[in-house]
Amino acid sequence: MKEVPAKMEPDGLARKIVEAIIGSITRIPATQQTESLVPAEAARGIAHQAALKAAAAAGTLGLPAGPLGWLTIFPEMMKVWQIQTQMVADLAGVYGQTACLSREQMTYCLFRHGAAMALRDVVVRVGDRFLVRRVSLEVFQGIAKRVGIKVSQRTLGRALSRWVPVIGAVGVAGYAYFDTSQVARTAIEMFEGGVEIDPPDGIGASTPAGILAGWRAGEIDDGRARQGLIRLGLSPEEADGALGIHEVERLPG
Repeated sequence: MKEVPAKMEPDGLARKIVEAIIGSITRIPATQQTESLVPAEAARGIAHQAALKAAAAAGTLGLPAGPLGWLTIFPEMMKVWQIQTQMVADLAGVYGQTACLSREQMTYCLFRHGAAMALRDVVVRVGDRFLVRRVSLEVFQGIAKRVGIKVSQRTLGRALSRWVPVIGAVGVAGYAYFDTSQVARTAIEMFEGGVEIDPPDGIGASTPAGILAGWRAGEIDDGRARQGLIRLGLSPEEADGALGIHEVERLPG
C-alpha cells in the first residue's frame, strides 16, 4: 500500500504556487457586476459574501488531520484564490473598472498584504492614486517566483495546525476569512483611488509607474525622475513622496 507523504517540501510547494499564479490566477474571470451608483455599499456586500465562502471552503478542506491534512494544503489555496479572483473582478465591476483590470492588478490585490516587496515595481501608490506598470511575461514570471516563495513560507508556517482535528479546520477557516477580507480591502482602495496604467515593457515610460520603474532600476536619476513625474501631473510633494525624498533633502524646483 502506498504511504501518504508526511510533509510537503517547501521547494515543491513554492513551484506549484508559482505555476498557479502564472496559470490560473492571472486569467481574469468574467463578472456579472455592473457599475454601481453606490459602489462602496455594493463592495462591502461582495467582500463579506466572498470571505464567508472562502472560510467555508477552507474549513471543509482543512478537516482532514495528520498526514492527510498536508495533501489538502494546495487544493485549499487554489479554491480560496479562485474565490478571491472572482471577488476582485466583481469589485472592479461595481467600480466600473472591469476593462482596465490586469494580471498585475489582480496579483497585487491577492498578495500585497503578504508579499508587498515582491510587487513594489508593479504597483505604486502615490497619494490616493495607484500607478500600475504593465510588464512582459518574462518579468511577470520573476515576480510570481518571488511571490510564490513568500506565500509558501507563510503557508508552511501555518501548516502544523492541520495536525489538530477540528481545531485546525477552524483556524484554517478563520485565516481564509481574514485573508479574503484583506484582499478586498486592497482592491477597494485601488478602485476607489483610481488607477493609471503604464504600457508594457519596450513601449516606454509614458506614465508615472514607468518612470518609477526606471528610477528603481537605476536607468533614471532622481532629478530626471522627479521632473518626469511632475510633467505627468504629480505635484512636487507627490513626486518627492514617490521617490522617498524627505523634506530636508528635497530637490529644487
